[in-house]
Amino acid sequence: MKDGSKQGAGGSKGKAGADAGKTVAGKPSAGKQAVVRKRPVSAGPTASVEAAVAKITPARLAAFEILKLVGEGKGHSDELLHSARVDALSPEDRNLTTALVMGVLRWQIALDARVRGLLQRPEQRLAEPVAIALRLGAFQLLHLERIPAHAALSESVELCRAAGEPHATGMVNAVLRKLAAAQRPGVRIHESVAAFAERLGHPRWLVERWVAAYGRDAALKICEADQKEPAPGGMFSEGGGDLPQMDDGSRLVAEIAAVAVPGAKRVWDCCAAPGGKTLILARRLTEAKLVASDVSAKRLAQTEARLKRYAYAERVEFDVEDAANAKGVEGEFDLILCDVPCSGTGTLAGNPEIRHRLKEEELTRQAVRQRAILGGALKRLAPGGRLVYSTCSLEAEECEGVVDAVVGDGVVRVPVDGVMAELAEQGVLLQGVELGSAVRDGALRTLPGVHGCDGFFAVVLERA
Repeated sequence: MKDGSKQGAGGSKGKAGADAGKTVAGKPSAGKQAVVRKRPVSAGPTASVEAAVAKITPARLAAFEILKLVGEGKGHSDELLHSARVDALSPEDRNLTTALVMGVLRWQIALDARVRGLLQRPEQRLAEPVAIALRLGAFQLLHLERIPAHAALSESVELCRAAGEPHATGMVNAVLRKLAAAQRPGVRIHESVAAFAERLGHPRWLVERWVAAYGRDAALKICEADQKEPAPGGMFSEGGGDLPQMDDGSRLVAEIAAVAVPGAKRVWDCCAAPGGKTLILARRLTEAKLVASDVSAKRLAQTEARLKRYAYAERVEFDVEDAANAKGVEGEFDLILCDVPCSGTGTLAGNPEIRHRLKEEELTRQAVRQRAILGGALKRLAPGGRLVYSTCSLEAEECEGVVDAVVGDGVVRVPVDGVMAELAEQGVLLQGVELGSAVRDGALRTLPGVHGCDGFFAVVLERA
């Protein structure tokens, strides 16, 4: 884990990533920034709260408040970490705030398990501000090697006090002291699925599904990859420049779509936001007329603003539409990319809070919506045209189950093997990149930790 360098007795600040295991010293911060202290953590502006806030470094205070908002369902970590308030921090504090937020979210289940074992009453339910303060302290003690233990401990106590929970400060202090003094447990030689799910911060029910679908070894690799900061891409021969920044798995889906109908004249990206795949299609299909639509007007507006920075995206038209019933999209299309909203279980490294919000029963609800979108999109597919259906989910209900429900009645599956071979032949993929194991039953299925990218599913459908 990258973390900060020591800043006096008050804590540590420095350039920090979210990847556990590595450390790098950063430069000391210039000082505490008033912008972070305009509003105390607690709504009650008492002298004791103000005194507690004054003892908390800007990075930890910002991280605490972001984690509180995420836990309350009032924001996504990525959006909150790019808010104006965080932007006002020094570069060192921004990096440490990011490391703390992403690290706690990735390791929350494991952190809670360690803390629970140190409570006098392990079954007791802690107030959420107290739980967050303990998680922040525990994460720093266990995963940030350059953070002094006294800084992690004392500021967690002050966070608890500042949040209006002074009665819990003694308990927080005692638990974190025990944790700091305890010997770190090793990995068992023979580890149950429940044990490695907890150790690697994943819900047991989700890991058990992955074991059943992909095998124990693959499930373990997925969990291990989810605990690391996403690595830079290394799958494609061309990168940087005027290409969008995106995960290799996401880009692979767009590249598959672009080569599926190389001479396409009319192309529809029916769930386009945030627009990375649209850009790949625009860059590859230089003669095509492209329509990018999304059900969210706000997200589509952000997509349009983003794409305006790319000259080759000038041909893209934008339309706010629900693909399940796109009345405003006219005509038929040679190529449709249907990258549907999903649970996102293939992207937990970059979106760690998904694991805390997702319930198994939601997968069925997602699938109903996905079938409606796919069914609506297929109605606009021209005879002989092709549609690429994709998700960033690892769950069969959202992938194979949705496709199986629409195949037939003039719609057939096209094995993705040939499309992948075409990408290799054209030199789009780096020489030596081996994705044979990512093709299952004629569909693309990438797995985090196995294929070096996020988890994506993609299948090519054709209108007979």
